[in-house]
Amino acid sequence: MKLLVTGSDGFLGRNLIARINAENIGDVLSYDLFCDKKTLADYVKNADVIIHLAGVNRPKAESEFYTGNLELTEELIKLVNLHNSKAPIIFSSTTQIGNGSEYANSKEMAEKALIDYQKSTGNDVFIYRFPGLFGKWSQPNYNTVVATFCYNIARDIPIEIRDPNYELTLCYVDDVVDLILKTIKERKLQSIEPLYKITLGQLAAKISDFASKEDILNIADMSDLLTKKLYATYISFLPEDKLSYHLTMHEDERGSFTEVLHLPKHGQVSVSTTKPGITRGDHWHDTKSEKFLVVNGKGIVRLRRINTSDIIEYPVSADKMEVVDIPPGYTHNFTNTGDVDMVTVIWVNELLNKDKPDTFFEKV
Repeated sequence: MKLLVTGSDGFLGRNLIARINAENIGDVLSYDLFCDKKTLADYVKNADVIIHLAGVNRPKAESEFYTGNLELTEELIKLVNLHNSKAPIIFSSTTQIGNGSEYANSKEMAEKALIDYQKSTGNDVFIYRFPGLFGKWSQPNYNTVVATFCYNIARDIPIEIRDPNYELTLCYVDDVVDLILKTIKERKLQSIEPLYKITLGQLAAKISDFASKEDILNIADMSDLLTKKLYATYISFLPEDKLSYHLTMHEDERGSFTEVLHLPKHGQVSVSTTKPGITRGDHWHDTKSEKFLVVNGKGIVRLRRINTSDIIEYPVSADKMEVVDIPPGYTHNFTNTGDVDMVTVIWVNELLNKDKPDTFFEKV
């Protein structure tokens, strides 16, 4: 299948083409506003599907709205008719239609041209009026306020909010890519979903919160889909010299202990190193539960339910990865029985409360 994508170098176009190529959906015929009309004619002639994303929304002169939005669409229709193509056309329009702007007017006129084409030929045309899109590879100060906020906050550049109560309707770019691919597969109009409502003030606060989390190891609640998608967008805007950050390693003669992640709703992840022959632990918890996973070296995890004498032993090794659960009420330790440092990933079901550590020392 050959897929003509106009606006191939735009925000949505780049994300769509990356997915098409990654999933081997078909051969992409890439067209942007800098290509010549002969190239467009050749592509239309050979295309099985036309995904018309090209458009102008930030021109130097208002006349460019009509050149880039209406006239390009009319040219596309002319070429489709010339080659008697039956390729379905998927058109990216905007929810701004009706606001009286030249941009909205030019998009609405392009819609009408496509609807007239559909009526006269009976060929499939799918028109989507997208709200504000956000996601990776968007352009700050151009595509969306989300991109601008992410870019600025990641670089400690001040952001401007004229009305913090202004509500935005947003849609994630990968969800739109899914929608387009489903349209191609099913040849029918799809619902634009999920849509997210958020005020400018809430958006700025959420993205600012992402920036501060790195210092305290906290990760936002990813069960909220908007938060998850905004976080992915924010991370995509980090400068290359900010893609890593320092962790505090606590070291002594036994090895080291380093907190990696704090998950307020899901506990804490840490990494421990234990030197050969060393035993660590010998404590129990009232409420805390833990999971131990050895990822380097080998050892033994020992558990004993308090007020009993039976000791349970679990040999552990990076050669056969398995998780050992540590229930509350069991004193426990782990010993490195190998000749290299044993590295253990530890998950605890709650964050450390220094005022109530819930740790009671008792030999296994």
